[in-house]
Amino acid sequence: MIEVNALTKRFADVVAVSDLSFRVGPGEILGFLGPNGAGKSTTMRIIAGFIDPTSGSAAVCGHDVTRDPLAARRALGYLPEGAPVWPEMTPRGFLRFIADLRGLKGEHRERRLSDTIGRLGLEPVLDRTIDTLSKGFKRRVGLAQAIVHDPPVLVLDEPTDGLDPNQKHEVRTLIREMAPGKTIVISTHILEEVHAVCTRAIIVAGGRLLADEPPGALEARSRYHNAVTACPADPADLARLSAALASLPGVAGVEPDTAEARLTALPARGADLYAAVAELAARERIVLRELRLESGRLDEVFRTITTAAGAP
Repeated sequence: MIEVNALTKRFADVVAVSDLSFRVGPGEILGFLGPNGAGKSTTMRIIAGFIDPTSGSAAVCGHDVTRDPLAARRALGYLPEGAPVWPEMTPRGFLRFIADLRGLKGEHRERRLSDTIGRLGLEPVLDRTIDTLSKGFKRRVGLAQAIVHDPPVLVLDEPTDGLDPNQKHEVRTLIREMAPGKTIVISTHILEEVHAVCTRAIIVAGGRLLADEPPGALEARSRYHNAVTACPADPADLARLSAALASLPGVAGVEPDTAEARLTALPARGADLYAAVAELAARERIVLRELRLESGRLDEVFRTITTAAGAP
C-alpha cells in the first residue's frame, strides 16, 4: 500500500532524508518516530506528492508519486503538520469544498460528509468560521478533510497535536476503527501514541532508518523490560524495601525515586522478579500500594537509539 525505496531528499547542503526504505501493508498502523529534524515531515510530504525526492522513489497503492501523482493522491488522505485550513471558511463549507475537489457526488457525497462530521464531533462548530475555533477543533477539521473521501491510505502528521486528553482518546479510537480496511502512517513525537494505536514503529534520525519493529519488540530492548516497580504505602519503608531488594537474587540494580516514594528493581538477564518482590514485601511486612511489572520504556529506547546515532 505504501512503498518507499532508497528515498533521499537534499535541500542545498542539508540531507533531510538519506537512503530510506520501508513498506507498509494493509491493516498496519505505522508509527513514524524521530527527534526534531529527523526527516519525518519531509518523508510524509514526499509520499503525499507535495515535494519530489532527490533520488529514490515512493509509491501509494502501486502508483509512483512522481510519475503518476494524481492516481497516488486519489488513494491518499493526508493531514499535514499544523493542519492548514482556510480560516475564513466554516467547517461545513470547507468540507463540502474538499468533497467537491475529491469528486464526491450525490448521495455518496452527503453520506461521506455526514459520517465524517459525526466521527470527528464537528456538529457544534459547523457554521462558525474556522479562525474562531480552538486549536483542537481546527485539528479535527484538518483530520476530517483527510478522511472525507474514505481513502485506502492515510498519512497523518501529528494527528493529536493540540487535542485535550478526551479528544486524543476519540481520535485514537477512530484510527483504530479505520485500521482494518486501511494503511495508516502516523508521524509523531508523542511516544504514548505508539502504545495507543500503532502495530509497528519506525525510528529515524538524521534522515536514516534506525529501527523498524513492533512496539513490544522495541520495549523489549529497554533495560526496564520485565523490571518491577513497587510503591510502599508508607514512604518511610522505601529505604528498607530498597535495601532488601538489592540483596534479592536476580536483581541487577534498584532505582529509588524518593520524590514519588517508589522504586524500580531491574532484573538480571532472564530473571522473573514479580513474584519474588511480592513475597519479599510480605515477608518484610511492607504494605504496597502499587506493584507493577514493566514491559519496557519506549522513551528510554528512543533516547538510546537516537543518541547513539548522533541525534540531538
